[in-house]
Amino acid sequence: MPGRGPKKRGLESDVSEHLRSLADLLAAEESLQADGEWLPSPLDPQSLFSTPAPIELEVGCGKGLFLASAAEAHPAHNYLGVELAPGYAHLTATRCARRGLSNARVISGDATLMIRSVLGDATVHAVHVYFPDPWWKARHRKRRVLCEPFFEQAARVLIPTGVVHVWTDVEEYFDEAMVSAAATGLFKPPRDVTERAAQNDFDYRTHFERRTRLANQPVWRAELDRSDRVPPARQPITMFERIRLRTGEADPPTK
Repeated sequence: MPGRGPKKRGLESDVSEHLRSLADLLAAEESLQADGEWLPSPLDPQSLFSTPAPIELEVGCGKGLFLASAAEAHPAHNYLGVELAPGYAHLTATRCARRGLSNARVISGDATLMIRSVLGDATVHAVHVYFPDPWWKARHRKRRVLCEPFFEQAARVLIPTGVVHVWTDVEEYFDEAMVSAAATGLFKPPRDVTERAAQNDFDYRTHFERRTRLANQPVWRAELDRSDRVPPARQPITMFERIRLRTGEADPPTK
């Protein structure tokens, strides 16, 4: 996943309709809570959109190519992107605002926290995770998004017929993710996704896919359908996470 985002934003656009911060969404309720762990009221993501529609969630929307392209191509669905890097969250929201996409919204904040502790049960039709940071160093592996706890909570927020879409250019990470998803018992065996030919830049799902395929490197893809097993409950926000929300800290330490 990208870092804090682009240094220059270029011409400013009004993104007030398209961009919210996770901290702002939770601030009013959080300020009334005693210190310690806290389980916020569940968020119905439909409340973020002007028109009710099936919701698809993207974890880490980066520069917004998928979110904006999918929202434009599928106006009968609502698309919600959650991006940790504030600059890229703003960039994605700007892309959506300039296209007038009323069915696209961006949350600036931690997507794993959003899925684990904030979103209500069975509120999302699909979860998209494209080219997540592989966190190469051994001491950083615990920060990988695609782990067993993530898949447990992704299953919780999905409707019973929901799907998780996973794409990565790291075979080892892909294999690890599929093992983690299977270990939960909450998903059926993964379905392969056929690579389609790209005629132009917008035929690539993300900028990472475009870069990888133009370099003639492989991409591993899978779709995971929900099983009938009941997922675990939402988990509370820790005191440390509450402090990060209050201070606006976006990125975990990298050393």
